[in-house]
Amino acid sequence: MHINWGALLVVAIVSFGSAVGVVVLIAFALLGLSARAGGTAAGGTAVAGGGSRLGLSPAAGTFVAALCLLAAAVIVGYGLWIIIS
Repeated sequence: MHINWGALLVVAIVSFGSAVGVVVLIAFALLGLSARAGGTAAGGTAVAGGGSRLGLSPAAGTFVAALCLLAAAVIVGYGLWIIIS
C-alpha cells in the first residue's frame, strides 16, 4: 500500500483553510449583526446615532452579516457538492 503524502498534505491544508475561513466569516457576520444592537456598546456606554463603535449603520451591519453568511453557505455547499459528486 502506498500513501500519497503530497495529496494528503494538500487535502489537510485546504480543509484547515476552509474551516478557518468559515469560522472567520461567521464571526464577521456576528460582528455585523452587533451593529443592529440598540444605542449601547460594550460596557454599556451610549453611542451617538444609535449605531455601534464599529462605525457601521444598522443597515450596513445587516448587509455585511448577510454577505458573510452567504459566503459561508457557498463554501459549505461547495464542499458538500464535492463530497457527493
